[in-house]
Amino acid sequence: MSSIDTRAPFFPNSKSAQREIEQARKSSMLRRNSYERAQELQDKTGSHAKVSIPDTIRDFSRIKKVADTTPEVDNTAKIASLKAQIQAGTYQPDYDAIADKILATEY
Repeated sequence: MSSIDTRAPFFPNSKSAQREIEQARKSSMLRRNSYERAQELQDKTGSHAKVSIPDTIRDFSRIKKVADTTPEVDNTAKIASLKAQIQAGTYQPDYDAIADKILATEY
Protein backbone atom coordinates (compact mmCIF):
# COMPACT_ATOMS: atom_id res chain seq x y z
CA MET A 1 0.00 0.00 0.00
CA SER A 2 1.10 3.49 -0.77
CA SER A 3 1.66 6.00 2.01
CA ILE A 4 0.43 8.82 -0.22
CA ASP A 5 -2.87 10.25 1.00
CA THR A 6 -4.94 11.06 -2.06
CA ARG A 7 -8.00 12.25 -0.15
CA ALA A 8 -8.79 15.94 -0.14
CA PRO A 9 -7.86 17.80 3.07
CA PHE A 10 -11.48 18.59 3.89
CA PHE A 11 -12.02 14.99 5.00
CA PRO A 12 -11.62 15.21 8.78
CA ASN A 13 -9.88 11.86 9.19
CA SER A 14 -7.39 12.26 6.38
CA LYS A 15 -3.71 12.60 7.20
CA SER A 16 -3.42 15.89 5.35
CA ALA A 17 -6.36 17.37 7.27
CA GLN A 18 -4.81 16.29 10.55
CA ARG A 19 -1.52 17.93 9.52
CA GLU A 20 -3.32 21.16 8.61
CA ILE A 21 -5.15 21.22 11.93
CA GLU A 22 -1.91 20.68 13.83
CA GLN A 23 -0.18 23.44 11.85
CA ALA A 24 -3.07 25.81 12.50
CA ARG A 25 -2.93 25.09 16.24
CA LYS A 26 0.79 25.69 16.31
CA SER A 27 0.56 28.95 14.43
CA SER A 28 -2.45 30.05 16.54
CA MET A 29 -4.64 30.47 13.48
CA LEU A 30 -7.48 28.90 15.41
CA ARG A 31 -8.50 31.58 17.86
CA ARG A 32 -11.37 31.49 20.24
CA ASN A 33 -13.76 34.39 20.63
CA SER A 34 -13.22 36.48 23.69
CA TYR A 35 -15.78 36.16 26.47
CA GLU A 36 -17.33 39.50 25.54
CA ARG A 37 -17.61 38.54 21.86
CA ALA A 38 -19.10 35.15 22.76
CA GLN A 39 -21.71 36.89 24.95
CA GLU A 40 -22.50 39.37 22.16
CA LEU A 41 -23.01 36.55 19.67
CA GLN A 42 -25.14 34.63 22.16
CA ASP A 43 -27.33 37.69 22.83
CA LYS A 44 -27.86 38.38 19.13
CA THR A 45 -28.57 34.83 18.07
CA GLY A 46 -30.45 33.75 21.18
CA SER A 47 -33.55 35.75 20.38
CA HIS A 48 -33.56 34.78 16.70
CA ALA A 49 -33.08 31.06 17.13
CA LYS A 50 -36.48 30.28 18.66
CA VAL A 51 -39.02 28.01 17.01
CA SER A 52 -42.71 27.99 17.77
CA ILE A 53 -44.95 25.14 16.73
CA PRO A 54 -48.64 26.00 16.31
CA ASP A 55 -51.17 24.13 18.44
CA THR A 56 -52.85 22.69 15.35
CA ILE A 57 -49.60 20.97 14.35
CA ARG A 58 -49.17 19.61 17.88
CA ASP A 59 -52.74 18.30 17.84
CA PHE A 60 -52.18 16.70 14.44
CA SER A 61 -49.01 15.06 15.74
CA ARG A 62 -50.85 13.60 18.73
CA ILE A 63 -53.70 12.34 16.54
CA LYS A 64 -51.24 10.78 14.09
CA LYS A 65 -49.41 8.98 16.92
CA VAL A 66 -52.68 7.52 18.20
CA ALA A 67 -53.78 6.53 14.69
CA ASP A 68 -50.42 4.88 14.01
CA THR A 69 -50.57 2.83 17.21
CA THR A 70 -54.14 1.55 16.78
CA PRO A 71 -54.52 -1.87 15.23
CA GLU A 72 -55.82 -2.10 11.69
CA VAL A 73 -59.49 -2.97 11.27
CA ASP A 74 -60.32 -5.75 8.86
CA ASN A 75 -63.66 -4.94 7.22
CA THR A 76 -63.41 -7.46 4.40
CA ALA A 77 -66.10 -9.72 5.88
CA LYS A 78 -68.50 -6.80 6.36
CA ILE A 79 -67.86 -5.54 2.81
CA ALA A 80 -68.36 -9.01 1.36
CA SER A 81 -71.65 -9.34 3.28
CA LEU A 82 -72.91 -5.97 2.04
CA LYS A 83 -71.93 -6.81 -1.55
CA ALA A 84 -73.79 -10.10 -1.33
CA GLN A 85 -76.89 -8.37 0.07
CA ILE A 86 -76.80 -5.73 -2.69
CA GLN A 87 -76.37 -8.34 -5.43
CA ALA A 88 -79.21 -10.42 -3.96
CA GLY A 89 -81.42 -7.33 -3.70
CA THR A 90 -81.97 -7.81 0.04
CA TYR A 91 -80.00 -4.81 1.29
CA GLN A 92 -82.21 -2.29 3.08
CA PRO A 93 -80.39 0.98 3.91
CA ASP A 94 -81.31 2.81 7.13
CA TYR A 95 -82.46 6.12 5.68
CA ASP A 96 -82.80 7.79 9.09
CA ALA A 97 -79.21 6.93 9.99
CA ILE A 98 -78.00 8.22 6.62
CA ALA A 99 -79.91 11.49 7.09
CA ASP A 100 -78.52 11.89 10.62
CA LYS A 101 -74.96 11.41 9.33
CA ILE A 102 -75.51 13.97 6.54
CA LEU A 103 -76.93 16.49 8.99
CA ALA A 104 -74.14 15.87 11.50
CA THR A 105 -71.45 16.54 8.91
CA GLU A 106 -73.19 19.60 7.48
CA TYR A 107 -74.00 21.35 10.75
